[in-house]
Amino acid sequence: MFTLKKVVLSASLALCMSTVAMAAQPQQTQLEKESYSMGASVGSYLAGQIFKQTELGAAIDMKAVVQGFEDALKNKSKLSDDDMLKILNQRAEQLNKLDDARKAKLAKANSEKGKAYLAENAKKKGVTVTKSGLQYEVLKEGKGEKPKQEDVVTVNYVGSFIDGKVFESTYDTKEPARFVMMSVIPGLGEGVALMTPGSRYRFTVPADLAYGTDGAGQIEPESVLVFEVELVKVDKVGAHANFSNANLKGMPNPHK
Repeated sequence: MFTLKKVVLSASLALCMSTVAMAAQPQQTQLEKESYSMGASVGSYLAGQIFKQTELGAAIDMKAVVQGFEDALKNKSKLSDDDMLKILNQRAEQLNKLDDARKAKLAKANSEKGKAYLAENAKKKGVTVTKSGLQYEVLKEGKGEKPKQEDVVTVNYVGSFIDGKVFESTYDTKEPARFVMMSVIPGLGEGVALMTPGSRYRFTVPADLAYGTDGAGQIEPESVLVFEVELVKVDKVGAHANFSNANLKGMPNPHK
């Protein structure tokens, strides 16, 4: 995750500090604006990297960072490129260990909460539990033929965590998702296959049918996910042959 290339990272990190100091000075000429924008864009990115490292518990000496930046600008770095690469790669290994520990802690906590949630949800009236562990509720039944794994479907959905926080909604983007059934996370693939056009189901997806121990983006490891899905349309086998990849989106299957 923190793999490094042969870059003088210490000099780059300091740029975020220098751009903050410059922010109070209005930029007048086009050259000043362009130069400022270069620094600010790099600084904004690296500020995020600094935050991630400190959030993991890795200390950063900002005074030394600024000194390294100034020395690099003068081409008078106190360490060779090879030495800096070796040092930064060692730091990357430390960061990876810290990140692994963070993920393991999150995974354990999420797993415990997820199991408790699934157990309680399974007791609710109207909830069916499949052989795989997927839980679903029929909110509205539609008509027509159910999709197969090779078909392309158009759906509206709201994806949320077990605490109710929404992480994705096609209603917010006002654009339904279209995806090949076999391309999405197993829980959605299995669930949507139960639906007919016009129906609306709620799926509670165990972590092993979603993003498992790795997580994805804002979805933490071992997260149980809840989807309320409306099946709008089914394009049968072969119908997706003329669809461009740009038109296909959904919750991708990390196991493919």
